Amino acid sequence: MSQIHHARCIMVQGTMSGAGKSLLCTALCRIFAQDGLRVAPFKSQNMALNSYVTREGLEMGRAQVVQAQAAGVEPDVRMNPVLLKPCSDTGSQVIVRGEVRGQMPAAEYFRYKKQLIPEILEAYESLAQTCDVVVVEGAGSPAEINLKQDDIVNMGLARMINAPVLLTGDIDRGGVFAQLYGTVALLEPEERARIGGLVINKFRGDPAILAPGLAMLEEKTRLPVLGVVPFMDLDIDEEDSLAPCLEERSVHKPVDVAVIRLLRLSNFTDFTPLEAHPVLGIRYVQDVSSLGHPDFIILPGTKNTMEDLLWLRQNGLEAAIRKLAAAGTPILGVCGGYQMLGRTLQDPWGVEGGEAGRTLRGLGLLPMDTVFTQQKTRTRVQATVLQQPFAGAQLDGYEIHMGNTRGAGTPFCRLQDGTPEGCCQGQVFGTYLHGLFDTGELTVRLADWLCRRKGLTVQQAAPIDHEAYQQQQFDALAKGVREALDIQAIYRLMEEYR
Repeated sequence: MSQIHHARCIMVQGTMSGAGKSLLCTALCRIFAQDGLRVAPFKSQNMALNSYVTREGLEMGRAQVVQAQAAGVEPDVRMNPVLLKPCSDTGSQVIVRGEVRGQMPAAEYFRYKKQLIPEILEAYESLAQTCDVVVVEGAGSPAEINLKQDDIVNMGLARMINAPVLLTGDIDRGGVFAQLYGTVALLEPEERARIGGLVINKFRGDPAILAPGLAMLEEKTRLPVLGVVPFMDLDIDEEDSLAPCLEERSVHKPVDVAVIRLLRLSNFTDFTPLEAHPVLGIRYVQDVSSLGHPDFIILPGTKNTMEDLLWLRQNGLEAAIRKLAAAGTPILGVCGGYQMLGRTLQDPWGVEGGEAGRTLRGLGLLPMDTVFTQQKTRTRVQATVLQQPFAGAQLDGYEIHMGNTRGAGTPFCRLQDGTPEGCCQGQVFGTYLHGLFDTGELTVRLADWLCRRKGLTVQQAAPIDHEAYQQQQFDALAKGVREALDIQAIYRLMEEYR
């Protein structure tokens, strides 16, 4: 009788959110793939508003999508069996194996989550039988002692799947020795025993300067430091609200593009290809004083369209955007931002978290209306833009939204099956399509049009193939991490736990 194949694994945990776990996992996925191994990423529970639709029409967090792309494999919902999408300060939409399970306040989910363990383990075991290595990402910190009961994402998961752990700390935010030592000290003895090594992340400078600190850290924790990873200026999608791009307030490029940083901003990775363009300066705006007079405004996606629309209204951004639109500033709305641009938004079932039957007026810049439904649309699509000056651009994207939008106006694009999609009126454009800039064709047409509007001459360039560009970035990341970490020690660690 043949033995069932089971992969080795390595788990990356961090001292805090934003310590660089996702990027380190991405690097390891690439390194192991470069070494000829079949690799799959895994994160049992992700909390993020940046999500993705698989070819099967299932929803998962973008961090594991990026890691899958680095590993050279198709994103699979088993890589992220539980996704929490915050829709308020105290509650989230709970997505399990790519399907919406419901809305839950934090306290209710905390009680409920242990029921998900069989589904998490089934997803992991299923993946582990198809590859050589599983790279597992933790969440937050394993030393969040108030959350350790029924943990399903850090040391609790490591115990269930018998994973060795790398613990990483972020030196760029300061206090890295206290981060690492304090985290190790707060763990139970059996948890500490799982840690095979420490990693210091995002270091700027000469690692030799750290030598005395590293020696003391090893002495106090009795754990080896497996490497100091340098700060690398790379363009790889971030997964959450800690992404550095969201802090951009001014970008010195010829064309000024303002993305409204909504409170529940989602899928801001849609605009990563724009940031890479040499003439487009992408900055994120949260108030009227910093909006100014941009050349182009983008209203992005949001997990709660109606609440973010009220936020726009209350802080004066709605009035400022309407005034700029009246003066001829072009505007693009994507997904929730598209819904806001219409005449009305109706929520008969209360799916937006408010009272059932609530109706709000939109910005009134597009002649259409949105009715929120209980069914979520999740689909991958190809489309061709119909609207000048972007006509003919080929798009490859996906839809994730609650609600149907109907009305007059010219369609923005036509889907592969012939269905018209989106709406345009004058210089205001709206679409449900995430990933609309990934092919590069719309990016080139947009940049050319905005330059011509400003009287700038821009040399025509071929569309940037976003996928090829990302592959270059993955290779650069893997090179930097391979040079900084003791990769052979990580291989030995995985063998010990096999």
